[in-house]
Amino acid sequence: MENSPQDPKTSDALGRATFHHIPAQANVRPTVRELRWFKHIERHGPQSSVSLHELTRDTHRCKDTSLRQLQKLRAAGFLRLPPQQRATERAEFNPYIYDLTRKAEVHLADLGIAEPTMRPTGHWWHGYNVACATSTIDMASARQGIRYIPAHEILAIKNTPLAIPVGQSKLIPDQLFALNYGGTYRAFALEADRGTEPITSAFARKSYSRSITQYAEAIDRGLHKTHYGLRANLLALWVFNSHSNEQRFLELLTRCSDVVQRTVLTKSVDLQALGHHPDTSLFAADWRRAAGGPCSIAA
Repeated sequence: MENSPQDPKTSDALGRATFHHIPAQANVRPTVRELRWFKHIERHGPQSSVSLHELTRDTHRCKDTSLRQLQKLRAAGFLRLPPQQRATERAEFNPYIYDLTRKAEVHLADLGIAEPTMRPTGHWWHGYNVACATSTIDMASARQGIRYIPAHEILAIKNTPLAIPVGQSKLIPDQLFALNYGGTYRAFALEADRGTEPITSAFARKSYSRSITQYAEAIDRGLHKTHYGLRANLLALWVFNSHSNEQRFLELLTRCSDVVQRTVLTKSVDLQALGHHPDTSLFAADWRRAAGGPCSIAA
């Protein structure tokens, strides 16, 4: 378990670094494996030490070594610990969540491998949940020889923004990506529901009914193809924190066209635990939908 006490002291009784302070370390040059960590965070957003170790487990199996190397990168100023992760119950027992510092971003740019990635925005915990979901799908698909195509590569097709104009409003997915199955493609819009969205709302905020209406119009009119320049089919993935919310959402979907009912896929997972226990079922197991039976994104 990573040391992460609650108090702001610079070290604990054994002289180990705390969440709030770590002794600076100079002359650190990131290795090939550590650059993989940087690129993964750059692509998806903040990642836990568990996820980062899982990313490079194919070449480095020792978890303790991974934790030490992450601490070293933090001491060298390449990684930071976003403070929001401390606002959870018994945070001291959770793995650290890391994000890039400006120094890491400059280092990637100096090496010529920085990319204009599209990371989740808005509430930090919501963005972290989205980052965990796409990270898990990226890692699981890579192990099957399926290439994950991030949002910025899709948006570069027509140099267009993420938001799709739908009538007088805009449809803004939490994240956008595609999968290359070896010459055939699928595109995906991802939505993560942490249980805070109302079923309906009279205000201009995300609700189940408003989101479904926007997606239904975009899907029925093929707006994702004209806006993004996609030739591949688009599936909308909705990840829920509870089975009851997922079921209410599926019931609302039955009011839509058959095409929409087949295009919108749902799954319930523990979003809070997703970063600490990467769930390969997001990629490997079937998703539910309102019509047409279960659907897999793995093939």
